[in-house]
Amino acid sequence: VQLVESGGGLVQPGGSLRLSCAASGFTFNNYDMSWYRQAPGKERTWITSITSTGDNTIYKDSLRDRFTISRDNANYTLYLQMNDLKPEDTAVYYCYGNENGVDYWGQGTQVTVSS
Repeated sequence: VQLVESGGGLVQPGGSLRLSCAASGFTFNNYDMSWYRQAPGKERTWITSITSTGDNTIYKDSLRDRFTISRDNANYTLYLQMNDLKPEDTAVYYCYGNENGVDYWGQGTQVTVSS
C-alpha cells in the first residue's frame, strides 16, 4: 500500500490550496479515507473523513466551513480543498487509510501559511 500526498506549499493568509493523495496497492474504492495534520510541536490530529463511495463526509467542527474532502475513485485519489487559509493551518498534512485493521499513512505534505 502506498499513499503519496502532494500539493502543499507556501501560501499567504486567505489563500487556497488543494492537496492530493494518490493511492496504490489496495482497493481504494472499498475504504473510507481521512486527512490528518500535525502542526510544529503538536500531535497529529484528525481533520476530516470520507466514506468509500464519497457519499458522506465528516469534519472537525472548526474546519468544516473552509475545508472540503473529496475523492476520485476512478483514479484512486483523495483530495483536500483548503480555502481562506490561516497561519494556524500551518502543518504537515497526511492522508490515512485503514485496510483490514492495518493503518496506512502517506509521507505528508507541508503547508505553510505566512505573509
